[in-house]
Amino acid sequence: MAVTVPLTSSAVAGLFYPGQPQALRASVQAQLQQAAAGLNDGPPPKMLLVPHAGHIYSGAMAARAYALLAPLRGTVRRVVMLGPVHRVPVRGLAAPTVSEFQTPLGAVAVDQAALRCLHGLPQFGYDDSAHAQEHSLEVQLPFLQQVLGDLALLPLAVGEATPQQVAQVLQLLWGGVETLIVISTDLSHYHSYEEACRVDAATVARIEQFASDLHPREACGARPLNGALLLAAQRGMAIRRLGLCNSGDTAGPKDRVVGYAALALSEPAAPEDAALGPVLLARARAAIAQRLGLAVTALPDHPALAQSGAVFVTLNDASGRLRGCMGSLQATRPLGLDLQEHACNAAFNDPRFKPLSAQEWPGLSVEVSVLGEPQAIVIRHEADARAWLRPGVDGVILQWRGQRATFLPQVWEQLPDVGEFVAALKRKAGIDPSAWANDMQWQRYTVRKFK
Repeated sequence: MAVTVPLTSSAVAGLFYPGQPQALRASVQAQLQQAAAGLNDGPPPKMLLVPHAGHIYSGAMAARAYALLAPLRGTVRRVVMLGPVHRVPVRGLAAPTVSEFQTPLGAVAVDQAALRCLHGLPQFGYDDSAHAQEHSLEVQLPFLQQVLGDLALLPLAVGEATPQQVAQVLQLLWGGVETLIVISTDLSHYHSYEEACRVDAATVARIEQFASDLHPREACGARPLNGALLLAAQRGMAIRRLGLCNSGDTAGPKDRVVGYAALALSEPAAPEDAALGPVLLARARAAIAQRLGLAVTALPDHPALAQSGAVFVTLNDASGRLRGCMGSLQATRPLGLDLQEHACNAAFNDPRFKPLSAQEWPGLSVEVSVLGEPQAIVIRHEADARAWLRPGVDGVILQWRGQRATFLPQVWEQLPDVGEFVAALKRKAGIDPSAWANDMQWQRYTVRKFK
């Protein structure tokens, strides 16, 4: 992947969509408004599957997916976009080297800092020629610009790649609520209208069953789609069909049609926090009280206790000062067992404090933080940290040369500035606060907090 072709302007403006800003904006907005009128309420999407033909053919179908993003403007700030290549062969997944993509609506920044977390993967590389004349990703940009406003883009052209290779890349780029994933694909090509309706209905049914062995004859973006569906199944996502049609329904003849579908995938709902929180707190307090020799009443139960989970238990004295904090960074056992052990560790085994006494117990407050799955991020300097870390939202893990430390998201309350937060985390790990190195390993995670 060494060929470089400058990406100085949009390749298909005036061909696949209007080339003048005013006309393009009006066209996209009209399609979004029409799509929004038919939308039903549903969970916010994490991933969209959208077609990529000219806007007069597939734009109305794509708009059904993009209209779902209107409530997420200001929340979604980064879009990972995968599509097939139509003009040049590509091995693996190829990113551009350029700093931005252009459409008549303006420039969209390419998040090169985020792409660096893929360095070293054998299936990843850079190839500007894969993007220079490719329409599968470019036709999505006007919709994203219109509905989300300012955003950063991680565009990947997918060639010869296995579902596992694509899934690995998506997992590394998954992020949190600020990151949306867009998979660009049309369905069957050049059947009669009746045959296309039959074939595409069967393909969408397979997509809804998370098939990861789709053939390019069924969907031209089968390779990125297979990897996305493999990972979606592993993550327990829900899928919702938004529409299915073909070019014979929109602006083309009915003897040789191309199929289009729009689908939205959402993260699984978390266990009901309103019911889970009191159970976790009661069991954490009971574990400590039992170690102190105090009476313990019958304990409430919850199905989540038997599921794999990781928690931190934080204790504060009557004045609000930290009295102990211990936990796990990754889920390796049932949540109930992890909670019980770390409640006792926070009370009796935190090396910063003497073991808790029965006299201290009545004034102690207990906080339980259930950790989400840590996500690898790339931080090489403070600018990267400010781009990746969300104050008040992210817990952070730092590992470097045998040293490791973490801060829960609650630490942002004392250290709201990213620079100060990162420097303090380095000090906690025994690292010079001014040090930066390419081999520092960073992860972020979110928590559900109960107090």
